[in-house]
Amino acid sequence: MRIRSMMAAVSMAALCSSPAMAQDAPASVKAGVLNDMSGTYADVTGQGAVVAAQLAIDDFKASEAGANVDVELVSADHQNKPDVAATTARSWYEAEGVDVILDLPASSTALAVADVTRQMDKVVIVSGGGTSDLTGTNCSPNTIHWTYDTWSLAHGTGSALVREGLTSWFFLTADYAFGHALERDTSQSVEEAGGTVVGSVRHPFPTQDFSSFLLQAQASGAQVIGLANAGADTTNAIKQAAEFGIVQSGQALAGLLMFISDIHSLGLQTAQGLVLTEAFYWDLNDGTREWSQRFAERFDGRMPTSSQAGVYSGLLHYLKAVAEVGSPDDAAAVIAQMKATQSEDPLFTSGMIREDGRKLHDMYLFRVKTPEQSEGPWDYYELVSTIPGDEAFRPMEGSGCDLSNW
Repeated sequence: MRIRSMMAAVSMAALCSSPAMAQDAPASVKAGVLNDMSGTYADVTGQGAVVAAQLAIDDFKASEAGANVDVELVSADHQNKPDVAATTARSWYEAEGVDVILDLPASSTALAVADVTRQMDKVVIVSGGGTSDLTGTNCSPNTIHWTYDTWSLAHGTGSALVREGLTSWFFLTADYAFGHALERDTSQSVEEAGGTVVGSVRHPFPTQDFSSFLLQAQASGAQVIGLANAGADTTNAIKQAAEFGIVQSGQALAGLLMFISDIHSLGLQTAQGLVLTEAFYWDLNDGTREWSQRFAERFDGRMPTSSQAGVYSGLLHYLKAVAEVGSPDDAAAVIAQMKATQSEDPLFTSGMIREDGRKLHDMYLFRVKTPEQSEGPWDYYELVSTIPGDEAFRPMEGSGCDLSNW
């Protein structure tokens, strides 16, 4: 009898450790936020993106599906260097069990990590990087481009200013992948709208002194100086343009990629009247206001940028897909689920991920308020128009994305 009891106990132990029984255990996900924690884009993404990711995890865990997935969050500074970003991504995937990487400001780092992610068959959700090549010539079955891209910015701001009669353009462009793509896409948008591009100058990334570049732009006589850069480069260029009296002399500045953190840094006295395109604004509706207040409570009272909001939205949708699939291990199955399901959250409301990885949602054209119009802290934008998601992003036809290589 003792032998039978021991055999029964052994059999039960074996059954409890079998894969069938293990299926009841929660899936385990490790997510990594990889961005600029200390440089040009630190205010745009940085630690705020980590806060946004943690809010996504908290909200997911509070949902019915949250009990089925355990989530760990890690973060690192890629220093805006593609080699650092690629090395970190490979280490995360190979040695640390990371399943999904998020954010990636600086398009060169996003492209580098997208390449590593495809090699390792994982998932990357880009919120900070802007080049439209991520869903164009460099598209990948493992890449999802979430918040904005250079095409959407160009066709939002560029077309709007040409319609206002500002038809001649000169570009001041950051000399790396993002700047090149933004100048290219905006030039196309301006010319399609009936405008002309009279010239451009490229500056190193990042740059402190814009004086020589601004003098070339001023000498061009263009009605618009398009700033094809971002973060501290944009704010420094705008501040120095104000010192040179460029706007007062009749030339307009177009910040082709600007975030609310940039407006906060500049102040309304300097930034007033700027027209810009964004995917998110904290004061759009009750849902954005409620979430942004929660974010501010965790992040020194600062309101979120659109890139930080995109990290939240992208990670939340990813976790919902993992819960449906049952595991993050099959990246193709998770991405297929993400593309098959409409995304829903209070920040971007509803949207879909296209076959090429482009997330479709509304974009917004804003004008920066005057100091007199602002009713309080972070009250910076007035809504000019809403650009529907099916118009806001480049059509797949002619994008250069070859799905047959997938």
